[in-house]
Amino acid sequence: MWKIPLFKIYWDEDDVEAVTKSIMAGMNWATGPNVSKFEESIASYVGTEYAVTFNSGTSAMHAALLSHGIKEGDEIIVPSFTFIATANVPLFVGAKPVFADIEEDTFGLDPEDVKEKITEKTKAIIPIHYGGCPCKIRELKEIAQDYDLTLIEDSAESFGARVKDEKVGTFGDSAMLSFCQNKIITTGEGGAIVTNSKEIYEKLRLVRSHGRLETQDYFTSTEYMDYITLGYNFRMSNIISALGIAQLKKIDKVIAMRRKNAEYLSARLKQETPEMTTPNPLKDYCHVYQLYTINANKYRDELAKYLADSGIMTKVYFPPIHLTHFYKNELGYACELPVTEKISEQVLTLPMYPTLTKKEIDFIIDKIKSFL
Repeated sequence: MWKIPLFKIYWDEDDVEAVTKSIMAGMNWATGPNVSKFEESIASYVGTEYAVTFNSGTSAMHAALLSHGIKEGDEIIVPSFTFIATANVPLFVGAKPVFADIEEDTFGLDPEDVKEKITEKTKAIIPIHYGGCPCKIRELKEIAQDYDLTLIEDSAESFGARVKDEKVGTFGDSAMLSFCQNKIITTGEGGAIVTNSKEIYEKLRLVRSHGRLETQDYFTSTEYMDYITLGYNFRMSNIISALGIAQLKKIDKVIAMRRKNAEYLSARLKQETPEMTTPNPLKDYCHVYQLYTINANKYRDELAKYLADSGIMTKVYFPPIHLTHFYKNELGYACELPVTEKISEQVLTLPMYPTLTKKEIDFIIDKIKSFL
């Protein structure tokens, strides 16, 4: 058991009450009114016309690629410095993930390298907003527009992050959000796609629920509903949506708590462990600190072990995807991504969550100091 884990879920009695109320209704455990209410709340918060919920961020991204017409033979530019689902999803639809390098300011896709990777087969770019920090999304949006490419933001880690007054998720043609247990808000598992396109919205709804053209709630209506395309069971349940509604009401509070903890942690690290590089968002970027990642340089692996021995959990987010067994040995990827590999060898993610205390932060700093 860790003295200080990497993350803790932030919840309160409102979450318990919301789920309990949904359960005690005695029906609508799968589909029901909470689903659309949660979707409307998500769209309103992000600032898009539409949101469609899913049972995971991965299934949400899968549905997004299908809805945008990505198909076999297409190439999709993605980072290797990300969770593996970002690269796997193009494979689900027969497309090829093409890895571009990252830049060191935000750990997002390097716009210049993205341009180098574009071919006549390129159909989309999927950038991530790493750990709660927006990537250079405006530059990437301009590239997508110049080359007539679909831009799908992987905002799994950055719900609520902003560039000036524009939230991530509003720059692309679509964007994916994740509600997994370590994210900004959580429903345990879950995800969503936000978009301003009615056409994409309607396609997402079909893909999500077996290709069924739903004019009424399927489980409470006797009306015949036709199946007009291939679809999956990617639905988020009514019970989970109730939890999502309650969680979303707290998001601004949660983000403020994370940012306050990150500010204190950064101040102490800069003052007492200058050997470590702390997160440094670009001007006008609002970082929400789903992850708090430092550059530990040559000390990374030894420091991680030392902290683990002290009961402090840390983790490497992320090892490069192109060096995993599956991509390197099974798919035969041989990429030159020098910045990705350098950063992946040096970064270490420290504990970060809303209820992290100053005492716990001080304990982490003291252990890092004693290591050095």
